[in-house]
Amino acid sequence: MSEGSDAGSDADAGSGFDPVSFLEAAVRIPSHESVDETREFVVDLLERRGADPAVVADGCVLAERRSPAPEAGPNLVLNTHLDTVTPHVPFDRGGAHGDERGGSASNEGGEGDAGEVIRGRGACDAKGPLAALLSGFFAADPDRGRVTLALTPDEEALSLGAAALTGRLPGTVDRLDGDLFLVGEPTGLDACPAAKGRFQATVELSGTAAHAAESAGANAVAAAEDALAAIRTFDADATVHPQLGPPKLTPTVIEGGAATNQVPADCEVTVDRRSVPPETAEGFRSSLADAVRESLAAGAAGDRGVDAAVSLTDRESPFLEAFATDTDHELVSTVADAAREAGDAVGLPSERGGDVRAFGAATEASYFAPAPTVVFGPGDLADEAGAVAHAEREYVRVREVEAAAAAVEDAVATLLG
Repeated sequence: MSEGSDAGSDADAGSGFDPVSFLEAAVRIPSHESVDETREFVVDLLERRGADPAVVADGCVLAERRSPAPEAGPNLVLNTHLDTVTPHVPFDRGGAHGDERGGSASNEGGEGDAGEVIRGRGACDAKGPLAALLSGFFAADPDRGRVTLALTPDEEALSLGAAALTGRLPGTVDRLDGDLFLVGEPTGLDACPAAKGRFQATVELSGTAAHAAESAGANAVAAAEDALAAIRTFDADATVHPQLGPPKLTPTVIEGGAATNQVPADCEVTVDRRSVPPETAEGFRSSLADAVRESLAAGAAGDRGVDAAVSLTDRESPFLEAFATDTDHELVSTVADAAREAGDAVGLPSERGGDVRAFGAATEASYFAPAPTVVFGPGDLADEAGAVAHAEREYVRVREVEAAAAAVEDAVATLLG
């Protein structure tokens, strides 16, 4: 039995589920190269508690709790991912220091383990949120509808699991049939009903090679100036989304030329796109291609025979597009209210958690839209000192894990009561 499995034996001791003990065990298990051990750990826990889990769609874990009237209410899906980014960061639990306290000693909250944090890879992204969702799932005793636990294996990579679960891959069907989705990610206990999408594309400039000493050829590298101008002004007239703000387009990599004495025939500019509704990946690609061609035609390179094309980066799963759930939806208000009440109960500062805002990163929540979807969980993507999720200093506050678990339990009971 692994160290993680030994530690996890107390995670479901007695009649209750202890999300903090579970998290301590889960963070000890590396998930950056393979989720096999983490998945086995979770499946074993679900089996011991009579949840009858199934492993489907190349590694996703599904479990369900039905009410006596499953058709009389919604199917509430609790989703997060089992994988983490590399490298693995070892588990540690101890007192908070610096920005881990949330800015001041007064933010530590409560007695006893006040200010304690759990450090290690996955502490907040996303084993802390997983602990909270499991707590809500195990506590669920719905009067109507059903609650589905859906855990995916590769959110940090291509999200093939989530794409297969939702029928977005060829030859797959929607296994979830969800009406409401609560997605576990580090939001600082805020309810996040919207997030920008993320696309990646390459602007390909094609000219004609020639000797650099001659006034010949078509210089693809020189044409990059006009392509970059099109990228820079692409969103000049963009509509500002009420929840997500404006879209963002960033050139990230440029490559071109083969020899220092040759007019380059080819140049490529890779761009990162953070989209807002209703933009789709294909709509973005087509619009950017038109903008670059117009810029080339009007610029210095326009009469030199440089052609332009824009292609989306090849990937097996669909890109994560932007989504936005109406902030007035019951799911949003229920999660936000539950987070505020749970935060107060464990002694978190009043300003910590319960706000309604957009999430700062693209997630698999994209695949669940247009169904009402909220991203929620303990921990932060970043704090005043810099990155937290995906960083060597990844951590989550113990009190927030407890509050997140209580909030999910309360939200599930409210929505399915």
